[in-house]
Amino acid sequence: MKLVLLSGGSGKRLWPLSNDSRSKQFLKVLESPEGISESMVQRVWRQLGDNQLSESSFIATGRAQVEMIQSQVGQDIRIIVEPERRDTFPAIALTATYLYSIAGVSPNEVVAILPVDPYVEDAFFATVAQLEHTLQESEGKLALIGVVPSYPSEKYGYIIPKNDATQGSTGYREVSHFQEKPDREQAERLIERNALWNCGVFAFKLSYLLDILAAKGLPLNYEEMQKQYASLEKISFDYEVVEKEKDIVVLPYDGFWKDLGTWNTLTEEMSHQQVGRGVVTEDCVNTSLINELDIPVAIIGTNDLIVAASPDGILVTNKAESPRIKEVLKAHDQRPMYEERRWGQYRVVDYVKYDEGNEVLTKRIRVRKGKNISYQLHFKRSEIWTIISGEAEIILNEKLHKVKAGDVVRIPEGTKHSILAVTDVDLIEVQTGSELVEEDIVRFCMNWNEISRHQFIS
Repeated sequence: MKLVLLSGGSGKRLWPLSNDSRSKQFLKVLESPEGISESMVQRVWRQLGDNQLSESSFIATGRAQVEMIQSQVGQDIRIIVEPERRDTFPAIALTATYLYSIAGVSPNEVVAILPVDPYVEDAFFATVAQLEHTLQESEGKLALIGVVPSYPSEKYGYIIPKNDATQGSTGYREVSHFQEKPDREQAERLIERNALWNCGVFAFKLSYLLDILAAKGLPLNYEEMQKQYASLEKISFDYEVVEKEKDIVVLPYDGFWKDLGTWNTLTEEMSHQQVGRGVVTEDCVNTSLINELDIPVAIIGTNDLIVAASPDGILVTNKAESPRIKEVLKAHDQRPMYEERRWGQYRVVDYVKYDEGNEVLTKRIRVRKGKNISYQLHFKRSEIWTIISGEAEIILNEKLHKVKAGDVVRIPEGTKHSILAVTDVDLIEVQTGSELVEEDIVRFCMNWNEISRHQFIS
């Protein structure tokens, strides 16, 4: 069985720590068994490894998240890249063509789809591992996992079984129908019918989805699907496939499962009341501080409060009201002020757009020891790098230079450049130009050994 984790998200519900490039699954606010800060994606990948499932796993995501996944999980992770965001059916369709035409997966093999950020105990992955046998034993077209509800929630969709009788060695049930987020009274009646929370996990034989794509006239080749991707309808897999299928079974999971999609649910699972610089006085009750800024934050004598601060903004909210943030920020649009990359991370210190049309963007950048940025150039901006700490090698137009703290490097428009961190390197980058966007990058190569073949030692 192959596992595919879907990694998406717009970054609004956990603003200001999350943004369009750093969605909730990348926030390092949880704690590993060793007491090290970890993100949701790092936690899930660790659990997959603990349950011998990581070797057969892939992550499907958009281009904006690739480098952050590599930074947090590793360079060797198998990633299926969407050309653009188009909801879960297009993403899973693209995944199916990748598995079939690139990875060489047999059409008879079972594929399980999971969200990248479930907050669960290890027993959940034992249930995931049973999906393959459940699908084969039941001869169903789709096999789902449904969480046994612990209370009548209005936040989740429900899977309603045909009856309470379990079948087969795994104890699956046949599915009658689905119910989107109900009100509390409806939820109570659904639970009386032994309905299960829909946690977004399902499995199918690869051939099942390939047949659906063929019936729609869509290609089974990955490269061809990428070319047609922009024309695919933006629709969820649930609406396009699951709710139209009559032959579905569900495998109940009676264990801990939680969606950490809002600040109030996330802070319930944080090991510490405070993350980052600041003071939360002892008379604060059920109050959390998460601070990524270099300035202290003081919280005095408050209850049921969340204060979150990052380069993207500052949030102060009552915990119960925190889910409203997505609605409040609907019209709010700004460039991400913090990003993680495969080589390190950066945060925006200042951004100014002048009436004359020119822009100035200042970043503080950390390049980790042994890592390098790509060999690249820009047509619409020049850059000045001031090395704050560490030692590095820089290539400018195929000439190698060694730099250290205090050195200043000027990179005019059209100059090919790259940097390799000999030690951890911090630098200030000041961009000046007419259009300061990530799209203004022409990359020639990524690997330093490959880059070094272009240079002549000065």
